[in-house]
Amino acid sequence: MSISVDIIRKLLSLWLHIGTRNRRIIIVDFICLSISVYLAYALRLTFFITGGYRAEMFRSLFLYVAAVLLSLFIGKIYSIMWTKASIEEYLRLFKFYCLGTAVFMILLYLDKGYVGPRSSIAILALLGLIMLSGVRVSWRLAELVEFKENMKQSRTLIIGAGEAGAMLARDILRHDASQRIVGFIDEDPKVQDMYVASRKVLGRRIDLPRILTEERIDVVLIAIPSASGTQIQQYLDVLEHYNVSVRVLPSLLDLADGQVTVNRLRSVSLEDLLRRKPVKLDLEEISNLLRDKTVLITGAGGSIGSEICRQVLRREPKQVLALGHGEQSIYLLMESLSSSNNKVPVKPIIADVADPVTMEMIFREFKPDIVFHAAAHKHVPLMQENPREALRVNAFGTWNLAELSGKYDVARFVMISTDKAVNPSSIMGATKRAAERVLQPVQLKYPHTLYMTVRFGNVLGSRGSVVPKFEKQIEAGGPVTVTDKEMKRYFMLIPEAVSLVLQAGAMGHGGELFVLDMGEPVKIDDMARTLIRLHGYEPDKDIKVEYTGIRPGEKLYEELFYDPVHVDKTDNDKIFLSKLLLEEKSILPEIEHLLGAIVCGEIDDRTLRERIMALGCEVTNET
Repeated sequence: MSISVDIIRKLLSLWLHIGTRNRRIIIVDFICLSISVYLAYALRLTFFITGGYRAEMFRSLFLYVAAVLLSLFIGKIYSIMWTKASIEEYLRLFKFYCLGTAVFMILLYLDKGYVGPRSSIAILALLGLIMLSGVRVSWRLAELVEFKENMKQSRTLIIGAGEAGAMLARDILRHDASQRIVGFIDEDPKVQDMYVASRKVLGRRIDLPRILTEERIDVVLIAIPSASGTQIQQYLDVLEHYNVSVRVLPSLLDLADGQVTVNRLRSVSLEDLLRRKPVKLDLEEISNLLRDKTVLITGAGGSIGSEICRQVLRREPKQVLALGHGEQSIYLLMESLSSSNNKVPVKPIIADVADPVTMEMIFREFKPDIVFHAAAHKHVPLMQENPREALRVNAFGTWNLAELSGKYDVARFVMISTDKAVNPSSIMGATKRAAERVLQPVQLKYPHTLYMTVRFGNVLGSRGSVVPKFEKQIEAGGPVTVTDKEMKRYFMLIPEAVSLVLQAGAMGHGGELFVLDMGEPVKIDDMARTLIRLHGYEPDKDIKVEYTGIRPGEKLYEELFYDPVHVDKTDNDKIFLSKLLLEEKSILPEIEHLLGAIVCGEIDDRTLRERIMALGCEVTNET
């Protein structure tokens, strides 16, 4: 009896110190627990409980309700905002409910006079938990319903009813109350009128105008990571006539982790329109090349070099040496790698590839197994004004690295070249062609090291690329400046280009010049106008396009081969082999002479340019 009095006093004290809101919750809990006790006895006996069992029921009700409510007080259950509760709060409720029920059962066991049915105790313990948690879940659901009713939901259409589309739809249904998925669009005839993630496939692309109008669509999500740029452009051609917001999932290359969520959606970019079919790679061959190896990557802070770093790190090398001349770019690379939970050691090195002493010290200390040489001066107009520096870094720096690679037994040396090295019209192109040529005699000198060159055109998003320039001009309100209306360039996405570089590096036998399939050349004028539209403007109406004329060293069209007839296929349909004969005589003496002569004043700037262009235009053995 004294225990019961103490419980009553404790409950009264707590009651006086709690707020109005919590008192209401306690009253609800009291009613729920009391109903649980009644139902537990009624289910075991009869709904009209009579005789001695009625007294036992009231005794159980008092002890059970008092013990559970006291336990919930101790566990601070009444300080929880149940309309915002998560699974952790419900686990906390379960824990302290079990504690209170255990106390009740102990009190009942100590009460020798209890003669009620033991099964009723088990039933009331289960019913009490169900009712307490059920009431709280109903509060949470009522809050969500009210929230959705008060929120204006965007009517959303998903293009692509495949696995990515289904995963995206489920993620929206679970986590994004601002969108209401109306249905899907898909070209597969097998899924028409079927349901995916509880939403209907409404039709194909040809039905898109009707669906956009009838269903009053606000948002269109393109969820086809494998779609080509042409396919995405076909959808955009339809959607641009409707007032809808368009977002897209990244390509398969960017979704390597397989995670498809709302957070991965982004605005349509130029990269999406230049997508091509996924590159087929011999992943085992690439992994065997890099696994447990020390890999030196020059120009590691640049767009190509940094992507080489990222893709190499996925192949479990022993160590990566990230070498660059600019400290800021290497710093940014290291920051991005540290945030990606990379486990492979990466050594940042600030050095100039044309510095023989420093580079030899690096080779002697780290002894790299593989070298990817991406360091170069590549900005055409700037190199026209700085020809000696272009020759020093692009040509002499390449020879310096190649010579050290042979001297220190590097297994493979892969140089990144450019389409501007073909029939060069610029200093930059001529020095890159000279770099290609200096590798050939070095290959003969060090046959145990496999030297190869990979040549490709422009990559989107690289530093110095025309796309960032156009975007800045658009943000400033224009005009967007294009050199010539007919100018064309080859373009490739950085991840695709680097994947093919790694594949070429793995398949080479030494002395090759590989050329990547760049697809069809793109008109720069068309690219500029597409970018303007992607930003929501109309070319020549909202943003003006101006033509400035070709700059010194530029060409209207770039080439990938000296003679396309003299090209062989390889095992990879995206990689071609240019038929090069190895040049036995090195052009290094001419390069060194020019570098020294301009410093000593023996030749003028004009003569230097002419001699550099001659280095790029000499006999190539490709014809």
